[in-house]
Amino acid sequence: MAQSLKDPVELFDRPPERLYRSPGMTETLLKTPLYDIHVEMGARMVEFAGWLMPVQFAGIVEEHNHTRTACSVFDVSHMGRLRIMGDGVEEFLNRIYTRNLTGAEPGRSFYSHICREDGGILDDVIVSRFAGHWGIVCNASNRAKIIAWLQNHAAGKNINIVDETLATAMIACQGPRTLELAKELTGNDLSGLKRYHFTVRDIGPLQAVTYRSGYTGEDGLEVVLPAVLVKALIPRLFGTKESPHPVIKPAGLGARDTLRMEAAMPLYGHELTEDVDSLTAGQAWCVDLSKDFIGADSLRRLNERGLARKLVGLELEGRRIARQHFGVFRDGRAVGQVTSGTLSPTLGKSIAMAFVSAECSAEGTELHVEISGKQVPAKVVKLPFYKRPR
Repeated sequence: MAQSLKDPVELFDRPPERLYRSPGMTETLLKTPLYDIHVEMGARMVEFAGWLMPVQFAGIVEEHNHTRTACSVFDVSHMGRLRIMGDGVEEFLNRIYTRNLTGAEPGRSFYSHICREDGGILDDVIVSRFAGHWGIVCNASNRAKIIAWLQNHAAGKNINIVDETLATAMIACQGPRTLELAKELTGNDLSGLKRYHFTVRDIGPLQAVTYRSGYTGEDGLEVVLPAVLVKALIPRLFGTKESPHPVIKPAGLGARDTLRMEAAMPLYGHELTEDVDSLTAGQAWCVDLSKDFIGADSLRRLNERGLARKLVGLELEGRRIARQHFGVFRDGRAVGQVTSGTLSPTLGKSIAMAFVSAECSAEGTELHVEISGKQVPAKVVKLPFYKRPR
């Protein structure tokens, strides 16, 4: 097994409801198609949202830095993958999603929210337009909820919702050398593929879908392929324990979290919840208030009266980590709460995201975060904390 940190979750903020923990085997846990490969490669496996997932291989910081400089492969097969088909499916999805999907051409993907009537976020998803259907990638912890929500709103319509999660695998190849290495391995030059676009490739009677997207702040690709192809194709990516690839390395959930934190990408259960709306979460860019969708009226009213709180970035003095739910203060008065925090491997600083009162959200505002009963100085900084070099 990979060497553990003294505190294996020091750099990895636990998702809510103890979704992340060492497996107790008190309940049936799902395994991704890459499970045996992870074990062979020496991963430390944990429970996450009902799945057994690798939290780290060589170590969180090493995997984080390797992703920023080369190329890492993440198993994201736990995320839900749905296929939506039927008459009027575009109109149906346009009613469900905050983004405007009207007239989307095949090969396009959209980051979007699914909201309740009051604007609370049920999930953040990627929805993609294929030639004959639409595809959805949702969070693992929300898969059952989103399927039920879609089925409920599809009642009486000729809409078919197929859950393809267990029949497929999904991997994310992330880092500045990803496209170069993908060309070496496959012979395909994907440099012309625009971000949030995808291609479909036939592998015999089966298909693999390659998206130019990711959750690390780096350039990269996400690939969905039939589960039956995993054992034949994945070792070609990062080799085996005895003969690893010289550049491509496996990475786990720990590095995935620190990477997305530096890039200020929201995590459901932290920055996004059913008690948070899309505007307050700083995601107005993925909301089209000119169209009608579930939650639109509530968001329009909120937009008109203004936000009471905002999501901000914080840079803390010292190296202590601000965890989710830690209080944020100004002049001794509680003004907000931390949503995520980590010690940034790239920046060498303690960083956090937090919801604070709107009047405390300006860049440069001096605040404090309470950590173990002590008020640690912090200041509001511009998000994201990190941007990849162009």
